[in-house]
Amino acid sequence: MFFPFHDDNPTVRAPVATVGLIALNVLAFLYAGRLPAHQQRELVYHRGFVPARIEQFRGAGPINVPVEKRVRHPWNPRGVLVQRDVIRLEPVPREILLSLVTCMFLHGGWLHLIGNMWFLWIFGNNVEDRLGRLLFLLVYLGGGLIASACHWAMFSESLTPVIGASGAVAAVLGAYAITWPWARVHTLVFLFFFITVIDIPALVVLGVWFVGQLFSGMQSLAQAEATGVAWWAHIGGFAAGVVLMPLLGSLVAAPQPRRRRAGRQTEAPDW
Repeated sequence: MFFPFHDDNPTVRAPVATVGLIALNVLAFLYAGRLPAHQQRELVYHRGFVPARIEQFRGAGPINVPVEKRVRHPWNPRGVLVQRDVIRLEPVPREILLSLVTCMFLHGGWLHLIGNMWFLWIFGNNVEDRLGRLLFLLVYLGGGLIASACHWAMFSESLTPVIGASGAVAAVLGAYAITWPWARVHTLVFLFFFITVIDIPALVVLGVWFVGQLFSGMQSLAQAEATGVAWWAHIGGFAAGVVLMPLLGSLVAAPQPRRRRAGRQTEAPDW
């Protein structure tokens, strides 16, 4: 098991868009966490992406999703009761389209949020530095949309809502892997009770991550139903980043390293 925590890949421009995306994700998580449990569940189903709702564009009617909710026991203050409930999803095209974007800013817990934002912070600043803020956001949001489309293609009848920035972040990882495959990534490696730090090429770190997603995605297909993790969204997002990065990178020049004064001479930092 390994955990990347820093890369030796300097940037020229401040990662404004990357920091902004992290802030938006954190604020959305804090907002959702303040809601009562039943409102959080409604938020996930209406603002998360439910693949089966795509059929509503073709004339399908409302979808009633059976869910369970926990309520306090009327006679035992320490006990809880599990009751059946129904969430009704109306065929509203605007809400369905909006959910394709809002699903990227919802997370199921602190670990889910921190994991996505950590990878975005490590690898997103370089992609933003190379493309500029607007094109970086296009990779991020476009990759997230493609990720949701890949998940829908595999599980089009699923009623399980998809939430999280994983697909969009995977697009950033794909963009990084194709652009700086040999950049050194400082990585914590766990071997049973032995822990060490080694430098690993980005292609190895991200390649191993992608193979793991692909293996898990194939297992989910064998189960013939969507699991708690949208593996194919990760796969599709990564592939989108690999394709989008060269295309968009050809539209803009790479930023020039700042030059440092040394007497009368200037020196460009190493890349």
